[in-house]
Amino acid sequence: MTGSSTPADMPVDEDRRGAEEKDLNRPQINLRLILVSGKTKEFLFSPNDSAADIAKHVYDNWPMDWEEEQVSSPNILRLIYQGRFLHGNVTLGALKLPLGRTTVMHLVARETLPEPNSQGQRNREKTGESNCCVIL
Repeated sequence: MTGSSTPADMPVDEDRRGAEEKDLNRPQINLRLILVSGKTKEFLFSPNDSAADIAKHVYDNWPMDWEEEQVSSPNILRLIYQGRFLHGNVTLGALKLPLGRTTVMHLVARETLPEPNSQGQRNREKTGESNCCVIL
């Protein structure tokens, strides 16, 4: 994982500095994460980073101004992109996010994800469609 939000004034050893400089040459995606409270923070990630990697990085580097929203575990952090919850194994590259540009996602605390077909089921209920048949 290459997520970073390290303050510039923190000491960096020489080995780590070299790795960070190499990371800067790799394509990165800038994510602006928005909490329910409206607070935002930007992080840099690799296209190979998954939603689970991002949740762990954010949890481990929780911004000081988000202190009131601190969660108990990275396992309950969920990303929402274009109105859909991202499952933990989905990578940023799979979403075809633009490199070098800012992408906005919502970050919420939620124990479980909704069922994948729950939205489709609600739509069928509204339209009166049914997947069953009646034999007379």
